[in-house]
Amino acid sequence: MTRRLRALAVGALAAPLVAGLGGCGFTPLYAENGVTAGVTHVQVIAPQGRVGFLLRQNLDDRLGRDPGDKPAYRLELQVAGLGRGAHGVRADATAQRYEIDLTVDYILTDLATGKVARQGSVTSIASYDSADQPYAGIAARQDTENRLAADAAQKIEIQIAAWMASHTPG
Repeated sequence: MTRRLRALAVGALAAPLVAGLGGCGFTPLYAENGVTAGVTHVQVIAPQGRVGFLLRQNLDDRLGRDPGDKPAYRLELQVAGLGRGAHGVRADATAQRYEIDLTVDYILTDLATGKVARQGSVTSIASYDSADQPYAGIAARQDTENRLAADAAQKIEIQIAAWMASHTPG
């Protein structure tokens, strides 16, 4: 069977399945008139510091906020924990790997009513190899913090988007 025939066969089999999704009430999370309009109106307030800046930057990018638009929600972030633990020990009794865990608490407030719309907490964990050179160790730790902030932002975005998809205004 040629590649083109195989693609047509797969398309013919998938079409009834996709058409059936409309009948079961399935709506993509970011569908038109869905969550997209809500998440773009979230103002992110992050704590001071490098990790707070990274969280705000990632969330602003992920939520697609236009700074010119009036926000409908305020998302306040609090870094509840940023811990580093050593794993594995070398012959000279120094750590071989480090693990950093980041816990972020958040509160989403409806600015029209002033009421808390959603609150929650997310935790992200990442590790990195220790380095003998000081600069390499700093760079490895900062890269890990970048990854942690991006992961935590993604988790927060998903939780807020899921809430907005199931929430009926008013």
